[in-house]
Amino acid sequence: MEHSKKDKIYSVIMLVAITAMITFMITSIGMYNYLTKTPRGVEILLDKIEISENTKDLNKNFEIVKEILEEYYIGDINPKNMSEMALKGYVAGLGDEYTEYLMQGEYEELLTSVTGDYIGIGIYITSDVDGNIIVLMPIEGSPAEEAGLLPGDIITSIDGESCANMDTETASTKIKGKEGTTVQIEILRDEEIITKTVERKKVEIKDSTSEILDGNIGYIQLTTFDEGAAENVRNYLTEFQNNGINSVIIDLRDNTGGVVSEAINFSELFIEKDKIIMRTYDKIQKESVIKSNSTNPIKMNVVILVNEYSASATEIVTAAIKDNGAAKIVGTKTYGKGVMQELVPLSEGEGALKITVEEFKTPKGEKINKVGIEPDVMVEDNEETEEDEQLQKAIEILSQN
Repeated sequence: MEHSKKDKIYSVIMLVAITAMITFMITSIGMYNYLTKTPRGVEILLDKIEISENTKDLNKNFEIVKEILEEYYIGDINPKNMSEMALKGYVAGLGDEYTEYLMQGEYEELLTSVTGDYIGIGIYITSDVDGNIIVLMPIEGSPAEEAGLLPGDIITSIDGESCANMDTETASTKIKGKEGTTVQIEILRDEEIITKTVERKKVEIKDSTSEILDGNIGYIQLTTFDEGAAENVRNYLTEFQNNGINSVIIDLRDNTGGVVSEAINFSELFIEKDKIIMRTYDKIQKESVIKSNSTNPIKMNVVILVNEYSASATEIVTAAIKDNGAAKIVGTKTYGKGVMQELVPLSEGEGALKITVEEFKTPKGEKINKVGIEPDVMVEDNEETEEDEQLQKAIEILSQN
């Protein structure tokens, strides 16, 4: 099946727009590995924290600023919001683009992204320069799509409450709710006010699709390494084999990562037992080596497609596949995010810290972070043509086998 360049460009544009909108994603590149500590582990961690002189000075300065604002500021003061923003600024002072303080809503959104589903109506929202809440797009098969919400709709009220001066996080929280309940959304579309009553349901964010291309070649597109992604790919591959298909293209272009354990499980589909998948290095540069536990890797002719938006967990897979010669890597150099984060929830309802705790390297020990991975076959995507050159090169390689 032919994939047009326009479709690809649209996909990239939508990816960038969505990642800019969703508050829990730090940059336009990347979903990362999130390992949640146990509550007891957090208690132990917090017990070890001592109040230093620097902390006392910081608290003193905060109190001074607080008193000045309370005496002179003419607007309303929201202490909780200010405290959360102060925490965000404090952590941002590290200068690490992947380490941040997450407010409770952002934390919950992040956990949702890992599981791949949530209770709601299934829309991506953003805000424009005027502060309007805009429907970016409804998720395919979601209640929002069924109700007829469209990209560009301006949400003017939620359950009768005006969205004027409402931020996207607050709007998102109000739209979500218990499964089976409804939310009334008023939208402005082409100068017409429309009211939609939408039932909240479990919304599944599909991570992958498959099809059969001309020449009896299987094609799998995996958009994220969320929970169950590797098993979904295994099922596709099994289905292909049952239909006599032995050549497969797995498209990881624009896949910005996800859960590291899923990347390892994916790699084990193709890499033999005891072969190295990745190497990790902690704060004191202690090396850990992760090897494949696979006892029956899949024997198929496989080409992996990557590009400059293939990042994080996708780069774990790319490096593992490439260094072990398990498949051909085709496309352009990957993004270069070779660090992992750990999620540390704070007190209940008070958000979490996402901290960079490890760097990972290729099985051969080569650096990935801020470097990226070169494919086996370099193929640029010519934006002036309708043809998908990278996909066509993958088809050509498999047709020669």
